[in-house]
Amino acid sequence: MQDPQCGAYPRGWGEPDRDAKLKKGNRMNPLTTVKWPLIIGFVVAVAIAALIEGGLSFNTLTLASLTRWLHIIFGIFWIGLLYYFNAVQTPAMAAAAADKGGPGGAGINKYVAPRALLWFRWSALGTWLLGAWLLSQTPGRFIGAFTLGLLDTPASRPNMIIGIGAWLGTIMLFNVWGLIWPNQKKILGIVPATDEEKAAARKVALYASRTNFLLSIPMLMCMAGATHGLPF
Repeated sequence: MQDPQCGAYPRGWGEPDRDAKLKKGNRMNPLTTVKWPLIIGFVVAVAIAALIEGGLSFNTLTLASLTRWLHIIFGIFWIGLLYYFNAVQTPAMAAAAADKGGPGGAGINKYVAPRALLWFRWSALGTWLLGAWLLSQTPGRFIGAFTLGLLDTPASRPNMIIGIGAWLGTIMLFNVWGLIWPNQKKILGIVPATDEEKAAARKVALYASRTNFLLSIPMLMCMAGATHGLPF
């Protein structure tokens, strides 16, 4: 029933619940979630591979290709978030702290940072584990990489290049789990900490993150350069 004065449905007078319909439509739309685009993306990728290859097969070669593909996806999540933290969030938080009349960074600390750090730390671990498993599938490659090819006869240049990248990635993984995440838990209030401890934690987390930001550049060069050649 419409209000004769304004021609609108007063609250509770039986107006169709457009908000409920929108919410229902959003629930049915896979693009409104994180989960479904990931699932559909993987399904589309598998379908493309099946069309190109005339079907799906599982053997040592395809398992290695699958691992390499997942290694790259996890790596993009990890390094993408690393660049987001260093190029976007940290400068934004500094600007928010300097803006005395602004809203501050409480919303980022409460809603954005914990979720970003969740994806960040687990994608870092997944990247390293998948990369290590991939190296282990070629006999002697894991040891050859982490000894920089110096134990090979003659010394292996590809093992040296991929090994430098693997060592840089290992240092970065340690920084994530040993320095960044424990100190971020103090900063975000996930674990109790005094103001002095939070101030010290901010410095450690910042320097560890900046170190990873720096190391990621030669690390990516070596990871790509082992197969495709160094750019210089």
